[in-house]
Amino acid sequence: MKGLPARLARVVREFLEAGDRVARAGAVGAIEAELAELEQVFALLVLGSLVGLPSPPTGISLELMPVMEEELLRLVENVDTARTPISRLFSTFDIG
Repeated sequence: MKGLPARLARVVREFLEAGDRVARAGAVGAIEAELAELEQVFALLVLGSLVGLPSPPTGISLELMPVMEEELLRLVENVDTARTPISRLFSTFDIG
């Protein structure tokens, strides 16, 4: 009987640790999705003149262009999903 509380405590601890790992993994995915969205907003702010949005001075945009290669490629890829933002949200948060 003496070992039962210790085993129960171990099982509860393992269960809580597993829940913590799952929550942390989900949080990392959500943060990565948020970072991708913020990078896209930044890219639109800097390269907004390509789509008709007000943008910073051309010199600043040209200086940032080599640094923003990935963001520019992501903007081109997101043109495809621009018509279906709900499907992108569903795939990001694994709903369904």
